[in-house]
Amino acid sequence: MSGGVIHNYGTAIRSAFEYLLDRYPEVFILGQGLWSPWYVGNTMTDLDKRFGRDRIIDTPVSELATTGAGVGAALAGMRPIVIHPRMDFMLYAMDAIVNQAAKWSHMVGGQAHSGVTIRAIINRGGEQGAQHSQALHAWFAHIPGLRVVMPATVADARDLLIASVCCPDPVVYIDDRWLYELTAELPPIEERDLALEGPRMVNEGSDLTLVGSGFSTELALRAARQLAEEGVSCDVIDLRVLNPLDPGLIVKSVTKTGRLLAIDGGWRTCGMAAEVLALVSERVPPGALGARPARLTLPDAPAPTSRVLEELYYPSVRSVRDAALKVLAGGTLD
Repeated sequence: MSGGVIHNYGTAIRSAFEYLLDRYPEVFILGQGLWSPWYVGNTMTDLDKRFGRDRIIDTPVSELATTGAGVGAALAGMRPIVIHPRMDFMLYAMDAIVNQAAKWSHMVGGQAHSGVTIRAIINRGGEQGAQHSQALHAWFAHIPGLRVVMPATVADARDLLIASVCCPDPVVYIDDRWLYELTAELPPIEERDLALEGPRMVNEGSDLTLVGSGFSTELALRAARQLAEEGVSCDVIDLRVLNPLDPGLIVKSVTKTGRLLAIDGGWRTCGMAAEVLALVSERVPPGALGARPARLTLPDAPAPTSRVLEELYYPSVRSVRDAALKVLAGGTLD
């Protein structure tokens, strides 16, 4: 791949698959709907035709069996990528992910590694309802032994996927269909060590720190552009790697700005936004905060089916902007 190629988020994921399948014969992909022209969007178009259906394996509908096979293959030295087109139904595979993949290296003193990459796709909105609209990244970030990444940019959609598959540890890679139409010009691929990746500053300011991951980062960036027109300058931090979560950049930013708004596409209670607020509260020097930290999340209720209610349920650029102004004014979001 030459420099300067324009990709959208979805084709960037596909380019990562191409790179990995070209260079690593031990890489193979399994999951549901992988031969479909639409089931996983444009992220895998014609990969089965190029690399063969023995490496792009469209499986029967059994999330647990598929994931268990991937964990076993990883323990045998392969580099499997297990794809769950909807994160909601990945819950059938929790035993393989939480009790097996996350635990093997620790149970055998590091003598074996279940280096499986589990791609979980968030697909919500469009009146799909409560069972098809869940972003469960905080669940997996809670589990020791799992690395959890959540790319928010076109470049990270490609590069964090490559880093995940090249990592010897089990990784949950979470992408969001609401990001698939983002576009960017990408440089040539350089493999990076996932263990060295962490939060990144994607916009610099002085008045307020906005923290997000995945689509929430995109909302924060759009809101920061609006706020800039109103004279408000924001740091925007993209978490990128949710587990292990390095708080250093967040703490440095909040110490500078004195104000924090964490945005998350998951629920409020025990969510990633709560974790960010806790990390800041534990580490920011006393007196550095000029206002109470705040979080903007989903309400603690299952997703509605009504389009009108969806507009109220999900955070938006406007709600992020309004929440930021409340924090700056010293108010609360409750």
